[in-house]
Amino acid sequence: MKQKCYIWGTRLKEDADGNTNEYEEMCTLIGQGEYILMRMHLVSLQAKSDIESQIVSAICIVLNQKNEKRFQEQIYCLPPDIVCMALSDHPKGEFVSPKTKKEFRVEAYPSFIPFIDRKKINFASICKFLFAKFIFAPVCHSGHWWLWLINTRKRKCHILDPLHKKAPSDERKDINKFTEYVFSRLITYAGGEPLQKGENEKKIKSSYVKISGQKISYDCAIYVMKWMELIEPENIKKGKYEWDNWPQEEVDHYRVEYASRILFSEMNKERYRAIRESSAIRMSKPSSVLLSPFCQINSADIETA
Repeated sequence: MKQKCYIWGTRLKEDADGNTNEYEEMCTLIGQGEYILMRMHLVSLQAKSDIESQIVSAICIVLNQKNEKRFQEQIYCLPPDIVCMALSDHPKGEFVSPKTKKEFRVEAYPSFIPFIDRKKINFASICKFLFAKFIFAPVCHSGHWWLWLINTRKRKCHILDPLHKKAPSDERKDINKFTEYVFSRLITYAGGEPLQKGENEKKIKSSYVKISGQKISYDCAIYVMKWMELIEPENIKKGKYEWDNWPQEEVDHYRVEYASRILFSEMNKERYRAIRESSAIRMSKPSSVLLSPFCQINSADIETA
């Protein structure tokens, strides 16, 4: 059923005029407001594709509502939307935006802050953001994803990068400083204490964690999403994390897993449509084809009832 859901959610159809269904609304997650995904976002879960930030945000929302002590009391996953937008305005980590000629202000991004705005949404979401012991914050820049782990008690940050064990360039160092400033401002905006006070807020240094990661260039978002789900923050010691890396076949199958996890979520208003239309699919080839990193699904591979 998960594999059928994956096919249904990620398959583009083209009509006689060459128009596709990429803008079809597929999913509306009801949690911290409404979060809508279109088919074009789910298509990014296809093999050899870079995953759209909306998919990562959706997984953050789903994990935050998971009925586990880990996510109910200890960890909050910060959706990447507002940080991605801030980085687009401050592309090299400049504190003064070359576009607006202004410093970063949370209030300048009203459409991306429903999950931390204490005046506009339910109190429970704010409490999770403010009082979580750890914040997981995925970040994407220049097509590459990495994960921030923020210890709100000790006011320290670690970076888990699927590709790098240290900042790969001076520009990345500047981006990291600016990103950490954004996190500090978000926490302060929600009513918490900044990571550092005064001008020190712009000088925070974060350590990279040595951890095994991706094998091919398309998988960084997969690692980041899976790390949010599984990493135990307390076990990060001396900048290292012991991790048995996944075989590539397993990483490839996580794309199938995440499509079904989003579309079949209890938070999805269109959940029963996803179940119904996935059930209607008849596969004319063995389903194990989906486990191949070279898997390409087209209309010849499936039938619909």
